[in-house]
Amino acid sequence: MVDSRETLTIKAFVTGYPIKHSRSPLIHGHWLKSFGILGSYEALEVAPENFRTFIADLKAGQNGGFVGGNVTIPHKESAYRFADQPDDIARELGAANTIWLEDGLIHATNSDGYGFISNLDAQQPGWDKMDRAVVLGAGGASRAIVQALRNRGISEINVVNRTVGRAKELRDRFGDKIFAHPMPALHEVMEGAGLFVNTTSLGMEGSDTPYLDFSPLQTGAVVTDLVYVPLKTPILAMAEEQGFATVDGLGMLLHQAKPGFERWFGQSPVVNDELRNLIIADIGKQG
Repeated sequence: MVDSRETLTIKAFVTGYPIKHSRSPLIHGHWLKSFGILGSYEALEVAPENFRTFIADLKAGQNGGFVGGNVTIPHKESAYRFADQPDDIARELGAANTIWLEDGLIHATNSDGYGFISNLDAQQPGWDKMDRAVVLGAGGASRAIVQALRNRGISEINVVNRTVGRAKELRDRFGDKIFAHPMPALHEVMEGAGLFVNTTSLGMEGSDTPYLDFSPLQTGAVVTDLVYVPLKTPILAMAEEQGFATVDGLGMLLHQAKPGFERWFGQSPVVNDELRNLIIADIGKQG
């Protein structure tokens, strides 16, 4: 006899390529257990050439009954393109990381900016009582950061990148509050800024990082890094040594997961020390 409870299982996923190192199943699994929800959240590796078919099967209900899921590298832009109903955030970014099936249509949003801002709010309340920010890097990760800072009301966002043309693309996308600069201008544009954000891979997994002098930042400025392995990156260590408050990147990962969980499973989860410590322990296991 088939247990009728099986029909109540809500299924969600995270997809990328590769995907085996994703910590999203651990995050959502923790929340499912906390709420006692009969549901599942699994990692699905989908090659880029198969992603369009994956989305079509999701829409047709032919890939296992998933209600939606998270989308990560390299599929975020494709998720936006193939969605029937992307919201304004995803549309401006041209990328989505959260999708769900509703009334036979694929809806999409992007919660990266939400996760970034929520992490700052939780770790350094009042961080936004300033008007100038510096964003290092103009790659894909920086889009959501620049958008979120602009939407929060930061009046001047200086994007510094090795290829200034990439930084100018962000200005073209997000408007006249964004200013593009080459790397040699970094020290100058830090003058009086209240927030410094590293969106590059500098310091990831112990990679070399050039010394950064944060002294031009305003007193009480916050330095944050999207990298979270190691948890205290070289950039955060430098900032601490120079007397500045810091926010690590792990909280962004945790907070960006909340909107999707609430959408798929109908409960609003909490990012707390228990969850944070769970992920930190997992990072430790993987070296």
